[in-house]
Parts: sequence; structure tokens; C-alpha cells
Amino acid sequence: MNLARRIQNITPSLTLAIEAKAKRLKQEGVDIISFSAGEPDFDTPQPIKQSAIDSLNQGFTKYTPASGILELRKAISEKLSQENHLTYSPEQIVVSCGAKHAIYNTLQVLINEGDEVIIPSPYWLSFPEMVSLAGGKSVILKTEFEAGYLPSPAQLEKLVTKKTKVLILNSPSNPTGAVMSRDLLRQIGEIAKAHSFFILSDEIYEKLIFDGKEHCSIGSLDSELLNLTITVGGASKAYAMTGWRLGFSASPKPIAEACGSLQSHSTSNPTSFAQAGYLEALKSGEPEVKKMRVAFEKRRDLMYRLVSDIPKLKPFKPSGAFYLFVNIHQTRLSSLQFSDRLLDESKVAVVPGIAFGDDHAIRMSFAVSEQLIESGLARIREWLKKI
Repeated sequence: MNLARRIQNITPSLTLAIEAKAKRLKQEGVDIISFSAGEPDFDTPQPIKQSAIDSLNQGFTKYTPASGILELRKAISEKLSQENHLTYSPEQIVVSCGAKHAIYNTLQVLINEGDEVIIPSPYWLSFPEMVSLAGGKSVILKTEFEAGYLPSPAQLEKLVTKKTKVLILNSPSNPTGAVMSRDLLRQIGEIAKAHSFFILSDEIYEKLIFDGKEHCSIGSLDSELLNLTITVGGASKAYAMTGWRLGFSASPKPIAEACGSLQSHSTSNPTSFAQAGYLEALKSGEPEVKKMRVAFEKRRDLMYRLVSDIPKLKPFKPSGAFYLFVNIHQTRLSSLQFSDRLLDESKVAVVPGIAFGDDHAIRMSFAVSEQLIESGLARIREWLKKI
């Protein structure tokens, strides 16, 4: 079949594929422990669910404006002002079907054929694919374990060319959990201003930060930088609302208008009653977020300690999100070999690092119970003794 060239070069999501395989094996009765999921294992808080239920019962089931209901865009604007020190009007905010959708929209309206997008690696696996779909070229900025998986401003400067259109930042990071400091963001911002390229700042994990560290939105550093920044966030990770598919972009008004126009011709509006749930999350969800953050930090400490005690594995201690990025170079297996054999032979699912641009690592999610963390890592320890 003669499919469009733009889709022939796209690689299906390995994270979703592995999680689907793990779920299928579970349904077949196999005792699988999965560290592959990129979502909280907590349920959506009841007040949020009730708000959506009430909106359904009240008949809030029709089309909404393509960019989302005004009440929600106002609430996001207020949240960004109070928590992130970002000044965006409701007209600059586009509510979308998840943060992934917001990123896709943004790249579609910014990238022309041949434009370059700089992406620090390890990266979230969808970034390069979305750049390709927009006709752009991904330029990879390699980061290292020893440097905390943080991008070097000097290295960034060397990669900038006349074709550079966008730099994608993701802090806290998926897959490494690295958190960028205010000082580092300021240095990166100066480079962006000097060369006039945009920064797409994916901040979906902003509320899941540990060790007393604080999140910094790069657009908050000065007004010139704000005019070059597209800030992306959403409901999925902080409020355990992954299946609700709600995210947003906040950007300079011409970009916001273009994203809204694109969305009006692709998905129309985000789901009406789901927007009611997100609105409630922004109003009352913070206590539940704090509970989840405390639980995730405790699980991080447990998983990091247990993995550190396993020969041939070298974990990076994350400051945010809910993933442990583990170097497996000493096993002499590629990340795909490691992941496939581990699932087949020990019934534990992890994500191969090749999906994130690092074939010497795997990603393990600690968005699971402490009991499963202990059981799964005991299996991995025994498996590594045998191979």
C-alpha cells in the first residue's frame, strides 16, 4: 500500500507497545510486573471525577470553543501567573487533547520544511517523531550521566545554525528525571535571545519534584524570553488524569491563534466534560498532588537503593517525574535485548533506552506500589545472575 512518506518514517511508540504487551500477557494469566507505564498508578481524585459527572448530568455534552472553554483558560492563566510567574492571557492559551497534542500543534504551526529543532538527549521518544511529521530536522544535543543529564550551554551554542527554529526543553525530564536549575535556564535563555529561536518548554511533570527543589519556568525569567517561549502543561501527571487527555499550550498570541485554528480543523475542541474535571483539579487538586508527590519520592528512594545494589546496573537518581533511568552497559546487552529478554524470561517490563536515544540504558517507572518495586527488582537481580 502506498502510504504517505511522512508516516512511513514514523516509529510507533515503544513505551505504549511494551505496556500493551505486558497488559496482554497479564490478561492471559501471566504474572507480569510492569515498570513501563508512564502514568501514575493513583486514581483520579474523587472531586475531579464528580465534577465531570455533574457536568454530564447537567447536559454539558456539546461542542465547546476549539481552544477550550473560557473558564478553564482563565483558570490556567491564573495558575501560570500565581505558580509559574508567567503572564499569559486566556487568549494565549489553547486547551488540547493532552500535552502531547499541544506539542504536536506547536511544532506544526512553527516548523517549515528543513527547519532544525534542537532536542537534548535522552529525550521523550515522541519529540523527534513530531519534528519529522512537521517536516523539520532533529538536531540532538547529547547529555551525559556524569553531568546530571543536563544540557551544556556551550554545547548548545555549537549546534545553533541559521536553520535553528526551536529548542525543546523538558524539565523535569522524561526519561531521566533531571531538573534544570534557574541558572542553567537563564544561560540557555540568553542563547535563545541572541539567535532568536523559540523554546518549547514541556513542563508536564512540574508538580512532581523531590528533595525540596523548585520548578522554574524559563519564560518567567524576562519578558523578551517569554515572547520566545511556548509553555506546555496539563492534567495528566499531576492529577492522575492520563486517560482524560487534557493539556494546554501558552504562547505568544500569533502562535496561540495558529494552534487554535489548526485544532479547529483537526480535533475540534477538547472533550467538554473532561474540561470540567480539569477546572476542578485546578481549583481543589493540590492536596492530592502533595500526597502523590510524597509517595513518589518514597518509591524513588526505594527503587534507587535497590537498583544501586544490583551488580552491572548504574541508576541515575532523579529529582523529578517518576522514572529511574538505569545504565546497563556492563551487561553487554543492547537496551532492546535487555528489555525483551527480561520480559520473556523474568516477566518484568521495562522500556529500552534506545526509544529515548540511549541504547545503553533502560527506563523503569516507580509509579507502582512499593511491594511491586521490591518484587520486580528481586526478579531482575536473579535474572542478571543467570545471563
